[in-house]
Amino acid sequence: MPPIAVYALYKFTALEPAGLPSLRARLLSVLQKHGVRGTLLLAAEGINGTICGRRDEVEAALAWLARQPQLHDLTPRVSFTDRAPFKRTKVKIKREIVTMGVPNLARQQQRRGAYVKPQAWNALMEDAAVLVVDTRNQYEVKIGSFPRAMHPGTTNFREFPGFAERRLHPRKQHKIALYCTGGIRCEKAAAYLQQRGFEQVFQLQGGILNYLAKVPPAESRWRGECFVFDDRVSVDHRLQQGSYDQCHACRQPLSEADQQSRHYTPGASCPACYPRVSSADRRRFLQRQKQVQLAAQRGTMHLGGEAMPA
Repeated sequence: MPPIAVYALYKFTALEPAGLPSLRARLLSVLQKHGVRGTLLLAAEGINGTICGRRDEVEAALAWLARQPQLHDLTPRVSFTDRAPFKRTKVKIKREIVTMGVPNLARQQQRRGAYVKPQAWNALMEDAAVLVVDTRNQYEVKIGSFPRAMHPGTTNFREFPGFAERRLHPRKQHKIALYCTGGIRCEKAAAYLQQRGFEQVFQLQGGILNYLAKVPPAESRWRGECFVFDDRVSVDHRLQQGSYDQCHACRQPLSEADQQSRHYTPGASCPACYPRVSSADRRRFLQRQKQVQLAAQRGTMHLGGEAMPA
């Protein structure tokens, strides 16, 4: 088994805003003590993130987290890899643990969609009366999805409400089944749709990652790979690192064909972002890439800078 365990987790729960700075400081200290890397987000509506490390060390940190009020029943999804997909350890306080930008939606979380276990998901998708909706962004969809799913064509989750207002109507679509990477975006999307009058909303429990873990490849309806928000870029049906690389200018997933494009320069641009990268940005990105290569030659870790917005 590969030595690095990767845990994705989230929970919508009421956390006291005034207590978030203290929780952040204590949680960061625990993660650092156990050598756990990754990013966790805290907000008044709950916790979300992905962390990695040796399995015993990560589980020790998760055990501490589960002893905190309101966080006792976390259900992380675990996969394994040969190298750590995160370079830093971060705990951040945010307004939302997944940003949709709809005021007071967190209060609607008790109205989430009906969970559908991965083993029952195929049958639900085959129901002609059910509209299957992928709540992820277009750059995620392009490397893998379920057949027959409606794709919103979004570049970020803030655009989902606009898509829903244009394309989804309670009087026309009576049953909607939502899916996303790990389940968190479906929670908010389901609450939003029910707020707009949709009565029969379902969601894939644990998201695509849980489906890939529970459904044998021979029975799977999933096609392609699943984008993940860490240095692995994507995972295959066995939750092993996939075949995609990543553009370090815009964070888009890159296929082998993308990397053959004349618009691809490692660390500086790819076919997706080339038209938006200025000459100044390209020079800055190339300098950063040079530092990354020098760090690799020295056997050290270069933490890099921020990429351009997607």
